Amino acid sequence: MKTSFSERKILMAAKRVIDIEVANLLKAKKHLGSEFVKAIRMLASCKGKVIVTGIGKSGIIGRKISATLASTGTPSTFLHPGEAIHGDLGVVGRSDVVIAISNSGETDEILKIVPSLKKIGTPIISITSDSRSSLGLQSNIVLNTGTIQEADPFSLIPSSSTTTALVLGDAIAITLLSIKGFQKQDYAFYHPGGNLGRRLMLKVKDVMQTGEKIPVVNSDSSMEEAITEINRKNLGFTLVIDKKERVVGIITDGDIRRLLAKKKNVFGFKTSECMTHNPLGIEEEKLAVQALAIMEEKEITCLVIRDKQGRAKGIVHLHDLLGKRQFSQEL
Repeated sequence: MKTSFSERKILMAAKRVIDIEVANLLKAKKHLGSEFVKAIRMLASCKGKVIVTGIGKSGIIGRKISATLASTGTPSTFLHPGEAIHGDLGVVGRSDVVIAISNSGETDEILKIVPSLKKIGTPIISITSDSRSSLGLQSNIVLNTGTIQEADPFSLIPSSSTTTALVLGDAIAITLLSIKGFQKQDYAFYHPGGNLGRRLMLKVKDVMQTGEKIPVVNSDSSMEEAITEINRKNLGFTLVIDKKERVVGIITDGDIRRLLAKKKNVFGFKTSECMTHNPLGIEEEKLAVQALAIMEEKEITCLVIRDKQGRAKGIVHLHDLLGKRQFSQEL
C-alpha cells in the first residue's frame, strides 16, 4: 500500500472532501421548503418530547441532535432502534414526535419500529435522501436532503450524509430556539456547568460590586462631578443619593448624550435635575439569571441592591453577569 504522498496531494484530498460535503449542504439547503416549515410547527407544538432515532453513524448524529434540542429548551431523548424493539419503545408516547435519520430510508432497524410508532400514534419526521423510500413513504413529514454524494472516492463511507443530517438538526434546533424566544438566561439554566451557566446560577450577592466600587454622587452635586465619577468608576453610570444616603436616582451615559443632543449646557445643571428617579433594583438573594432577565426586559445595564433604609448596598452590572469585566481585566 502506497503511504507516501506529496503535500500538494494531501491538501488536494482534504479539500476535495470539504468541497463535496459543502456541495451536499448547499443541495440540502435548496430542498428546504414547506416540509421543513411543517416540521418546525409540529415540533414547536409538541406537548411531549422529541425522540431522535438512528443507527450507526446516523445514531451518533442523532444523539447530538437530541442533545442540542434538550439544551435549547426542547425536551428530547435519543432512542436506539435496536434497543427499541427489545422494550425501549415504552419511552415513546402519543404526545411525542419522532425524528428518524436514515440516508437511504431503508434502514432495517428503523423500519422495524415504524409499525409500533404508527400504532402508538406518534408522528414521524424523517431525514432522508429519498422521500419515496420505505421510511419516507411512512413518515408524516419528510425532510428530503436530495441525493447524497459521500466524500470518499467510492461514495460509500457515511460522511456527507452525516454532515448534512447534523446541519439539518442544528437548523431545526436553532429555528425552534428562535421561535420560542429562548434567551441567554435560559441557556445558562440548561448549562449550569458552563462558565456563563455557573455565573448566572450564582446569587446576586455573589456577583455584585460593593463599597468604593459603587459610583455615587449627591443630589446637589454638579453634573461635572457626576461625569467625573462616571469616568472614574468606568461603569457608564452613577447613582444619586440624598442627604440620608438613600438612592434617589441614576445618571447614565445615555442621559448625558440626550442632554447634549438637546444642546443643553450640561455643566449648568445639578444631578437632581438630570437624574432618572428611583432606579430599578433587585434583592441580593435573587439569582443572577433573574437580574439578567430584568435587564433584558427593561433594556438597561445595571440594577441597584438596597438595604432596608434604601441605601446602596451594591450594584450589579451586565458585565458582572456575563463575565466581560473580568475578561477585559485579564487582557
